[in-house]
Amino acid sequence: MSDGGGVVGIIGGTGLTTLSGLEITGTRTRETPWGSPSSVLTDGHLDGQPVVFLSRHGNPHRIPPHQVNYRANIKALYDAGVRTVIGVNAVGGIHPDMGPACVVIPDQIIDYTWGRAGTFFEGDLEQVTHIDFTWPYDQEARNIIMQAAKVHGVPFAGFGVYGATQGPRLETAAEIRRMERDGCDLVGMTGMPEAALAAELGMRYVCLGLVVNWAAGKTEQIITMAEIEAAIDQGMSGVRRILEVSMAGLGKLKVLPQSS
Repeated sequence: MSDGGGVVGIIGGTGLTTLSGLEITGTRTRETPWGSPSSVLTDGHLDGQPVVFLSRHGNPHRIPPHQVNYRANIKALYDAGVRTVIGVNAVGGIHPDMGPACVVIPDQIIDYTWGRAGTFFEGDLEQVTHIDFTWPYDQEARNIIMQAAKVHGVPFAGFGVYGATQGPRLETAAEIRRMERDGCDLVGMTGMPEAALAAELGMRYVCLGLVVNWAAGKTEQIITMAEIEAAIDQGMSGVRRILEVSMAGLGKLKVLPQSS
């Protein structure tokens, strides 16, 4: 299709249950064949761009990562007209250059989750469908977000392998060492199956990660909520600036063909 994607979807994670700067025009509930999404959909404009915002863990923050209804979230956004999605994720840093408050736009993902409902293509199907997931994050959308970070002077890393773990517990030091051997630069609990589900519907998807702590074993200290909250306070303003500056460009991206 040649038309621009129009509405941009933002899925807020830990530290982003609401979006300041969003000119709200309304909220709506939307049911899907896979149940209810985590929160109401908030319609509005961010820097003049039509946006639909959804809080991944609910508002207030109450749904743990392994119990998020990812299928309902993605389908609700799709049905609301969203074709480009930014997933905002709080992550732990493994790579030495990705410490607390660092913004990361990863380019790859490894899935360590299990038991999550991770596909729309199951049940009474006419045919089996496989999607190409070689590049899980849309490169055009990544480029726009990275340029926005440069324009606003937000320090960021424009690469990274996101290791998605099951949660809700944090990882052991040995698990992080294994993930580092696997090539992971970041660790989080919500990157999958969200990215794959978006790909199944032909949506552009990009992760905007905020490092909120060093991963287990990367320092001698234990991980505390106080540490995480401090990193969120320090880094979330940069995330919001990137979102605001990137909106116009993301809204002009061409719609991709649907996989099904």
